[in-house]
Amino acid sequence: MKKTILLISLIIFGFSCTDKSTQSNDKKDYPVKPVPFTDVQLTDNFWVPRLETNRDVTIKYDFDKCEETSRIDNFAVAGGLEEGKFVGIRYNDSGVFKVMEGAAYSLTINPNPELDQYLDSLIALVAAAQEDDGYLYTCRTINPDSLPRNTGATKWSQLKDSHELYNIGHMYEAAVAHYLATGKRNFLDIAIKSANLVNELFGPGENQFKDPPGHQEIEIGLAKLYRVTGEQKYLDLAKFFLDMRGRSDIRQLYVYGKGSDSLYTQDHKPVIEQDEAVGHAVRAVYMYSGMADIAALTDNVEYINAIDKIWDNVVSKKLYITGGIGSNPNGEAFGENYSLPNLSAYNETCAAIANILWNYRLFLLHGEAKYIDVLERTLYNGFLSGVSLDGNTFFYPNPLESDGSHRRKPWFACSCCPTNVARFLPSLPGYIYAHKDNELFVNLFIADKAKIELQDGNVEIIQETNYPWDGDVKIIINPEKESKFKINIRIPGWAQNQPVPSDLYKYLSDNDDKVSIKVNGENYPLNINNGYVQIDRDWKKGDVMELHLPMKIRKILASENVKADIGRIAFERGPIVFCAEWVDNDNKVRNLLIDKNVELNYEFQPDLLNGIGVLTGKATALSIAKKDAPVIKTQKPVTLIPYYSWAHRGDGEMIVWIPYDESVASPTTPPTIASNSKVTASHCHYSDKIAAVNDKKNPKNSNDHDVSRLTFWNHKGTDEWVQYDFKKPEKVSSIDIYWFDDGPNGGCRIPESWKLFYKKNEEWKEVVKHGKYPVEKDKFNTIVFSSVTTTGLRLEIKLQEKYSAGILEWKVK
Repeated sequence: MKKTILLISLIIFGFSCTDKSTQSNDKKDYPVKPVPFTDVQLTDNFWVPRLETNRDVTIKYDFDKCEETSRIDNFAVAGGLEEGKFVGIRYNDSGVFKVMEGAAYSLTINPNPELDQYLDSLIALVAAAQEDDGYLYTCRTINPDSLPRNTGATKWSQLKDSHELYNIGHMYEAAVAHYLATGKRNFLDIAIKSANLVNELFGPGENQFKDPPGHQEIEIGLAKLYRVTGEQKYLDLAKFFLDMRGRSDIRQLYVYGKGSDSLYTQDHKPVIEQDEAVGHAVRAVYMYSGMADIAALTDNVEYINAIDKIWDNVVSKKLYITGGIGSNPNGEAFGENYSLPNLSAYNETCAAIANILWNYRLFLLHGEAKYIDVLERTLYNGFLSGVSLDGNTFFYPNPLESDGSHRRKPWFACSCCPTNVARFLPSLPGYIYAHKDNELFVNLFIADKAKIELQDGNVEIIQETNYPWDGDVKIIINPEKESKFKINIRIPGWAQNQPVPSDLYKYLSDNDDKVSIKVNGENYPLNINNGYVQIDRDWKKGDVMELHLPMKIRKILASENVKADIGRIAFERGPIVFCAEWVDNDNKVRNLLIDKNVELNYEFQPDLLNGIGVLTGKATALSIAKKDAPVIKTQKPVTLIPYYSWAHRGDGEMIVWIPYDESVASPTTPPTIASNSKVTASHCHYSDKIAAVNDKKNPKNSNDHDVSRLTFWNHKGTDEWVQYDFKKPEKVSSIDIYWFDDGPNGGCRIPESWKLFYKKNEEWKEVVKHGKYPVEKDKFNTIVFSSVTTTGLRLEIKLQEKYSAGILEWKVK
């Protein structure tokens, strides 16, 4: 088997590949073909350090964390090689598979005998954990009588929640990656054994299961197995899982539910009838990516029509300026149309990766640059913010504003994001180019040297550029022999005065500087079609194209339908979105007001944050000295840095959309007893903020997602507490508390009951008050009690059975 032919972009199709040795030329597939990332050698000042960090730090770090958290031990215990019990969450197997996949890609580019041997040792554990019939789900195999929650009483009985099919979908991808990287079948055979079992149990047959997975992923993995084996049954099974969504009329075991439950899993209607992005963002976009794969492999026009409509919905109503998707923290989900809050934006790192995968597939289907525009915006902003420069801390959510409580973390209980980063970054070289017959597409501007196989022969292409800091790109063409072919050079939407391919965002004014292309020193006509300038000519060794993309500082306005951004402005230069961070701006940025017509200057600072471009200008800081006093306006310098680079220099405020309208600005206000207090709690969900309770932000209602919150999710029916420790003894006699409640669709409700205690001689005493403790939605719940002088207050909260709860604000007087 010819490895180079097999490695037709291991990751491009949702981390999959094309095996030409098992498919005849008349097999259907994407009309535009990716270039194997192994055929593209990066020389880029921006990206080479990030990929080296992923190779040398992130992959090893993720493996170490998988060992520390018993994710790897679970396989040994399931295989009878060690004593023990299952540790962790039911979908922890998938994290190990994702890092194994990333390691396989790393082996492809940088052979490493030690890593190769380590992977073989892990594969042996996976083989031992696999049951005789092919079933692989360590938590059930270890102890079927004591299962983690939502696994189902028996195999495959709770697919909405169990992640049984999700886990092995990632295993299929990792196994194919390893096989193509090493030529070994040890992991691939495990995957095939598993897939054969699933194929026996699921399908249209009378005695087969009819239910799809709650978390999509196996569809991508099965398409990958089909490409590498040529087995039609895997492709048919992937399509079957997609076609069962929304088909409660013919399902056997269960229906996922009605209303919000089915929306959450994209099971509310058949996939070909869906036209809006809804529910859990990663599940949704993995499904859209799987649909694109199946559409390409089966020429399914109905699938294409559906995902085209959904893409239009996302880019015109649900896309952040950073390329992030999934605005709603409740369920890590897509919000309503135009619901794009900044402070509470979820924008999971995994969703950014999924968005890149989906948009690249759509480009391969349609050959239009608008999909690469979205991909590039996501790559440089919404994705890259998710991993630190050091490669060992990560964002799970990626908000566009922070009150100082958001920070990268070394790991998560659900660590899908760190492991997804590890497998994605090695693929980046494969996104730069593509080809179709005798056409070459230049999509991304990254310094590299590549070898591309066109219809009439091989072509070496060399890019020299300092993108994204500079818009000048030199492209050298060295065909194997002088020949005629077409080169399509992408002209980014931002260089055509269109930040995204919709009216969701616009520039405040057009850039009058023009894009230009020269071929061997001669100007070439700039006829743009589908986002590309096509150069059709006879090419010879040493031909040179010079692309000039004017990189002015651009001011961005959101559609008036995006209520969160009314009266606000954002800034970008080239593909990079900028933000203001506390450390550069006197420790505060959320109180800034900036003129729409502000003049900003650009400077590259090589010694800051591994080298970044910086914008500087003037802004106005707003403050209020005391209650009912007029706003104080102080002009000051302002510094903006790339959004991806924030949160590397300590905890503090950050903002992307800066107010230009004073009516939406947030002046700093005098400190209060509450805001000066240290906050602690029995529990706070990792995507929420413990400091939300005393940030002096009044919510509009109990389901206000535009302000921060503390929630006890996913604790339900439990006893919880939140505590204020004062800086000094304070005389207090009343409190106001605003409960978070995201019903009817969310999992948080106002609590069943609560009490207030004060600290006396290191003991907690209940306050003396008249009447009941109020528990009401959409208002501050106020109690007045006999005044006490104390150093702290403590809320003791009883959650409703089957529900969690949260607090938006807690005031003390």
